[in-house]
Amino acid sequence: MPDAVMLFAAGFGTRMGALTAERPKPLIAVAGRPLLDHALALTAGVPTRVVNAHYRAEQVIAHLKDTNIAVSVETPEILDTGGGLRHALPLLGTQPVYTLNTDAVWSGPNPLDRLAAAWQPDRMDALLLCIPLDRAVGRSGGGDFALGPDGALMRGGDFVYTGAQIVKTDALAGIGEKAFSLNVLWNQMAQEGRLFGTAYPGRWCDVGHPEGIRLAEEMLADV
Repeated sequence: MPDAVMLFAAGFGTRMGALTAERPKPLIAVAGRPLLDHALALTAGVPTRVVNAHYRAEQVIAHLKDTNIAVSVETPEILDTGGGLRHALPLLGTQPVYTLNTDAVWSGPNPLDRLAAAWQPDRMDALLLCIPLDRAVGRSGGGDFALGPDGALMRGGDFVYTGAQIVKTDALAGIGEKAFSLNVLWNQMAQEGRLFGTAYPGRWCDVGHPEGIRLAEEMLADV
């Protein structure tokens, strides 16, 4: 299993409206603790943990000041997920890493454990944890991927990407843009038959919008 994890916490949180006017989205409380802390609890067994920050980065830094968690500050520009991951590589190392979005809440087994159990580095360059659309609480719109019989991912379908993955980072160096989405990397991997997914058996809630807070709290209470 990877010994490093990147937690994405740099975004502006524009879908949250007034809730992010004075604080970054990862510090919004759900069920009594910040979203970032929900995510960090899932990563407790990973030796190297890195959180990126851009919007109101000083608040993220202050929140983590008494921990051994590194902060990768993106300045002056935000770098998106792919650029942000590449920027943090000096802190993460050169081996495959977990990445985890911080605007979701989980109910069920630890998502990183599920990824580690399914990871096959000889045939995979990335393994994305996905969930069927009917168990993706708070999701608006359709799915992201179809999951083939062998686990290969294709665009479209009824599986939602949960924001958790294991990914090899070697190919990031060859991408010319400074700021770019991980979709650029995934598209390259898919063309080479190296992009895979595995299904999450629990429930997952998107907390990228205000209604997601209530839905997540209801989901967590219903265990």
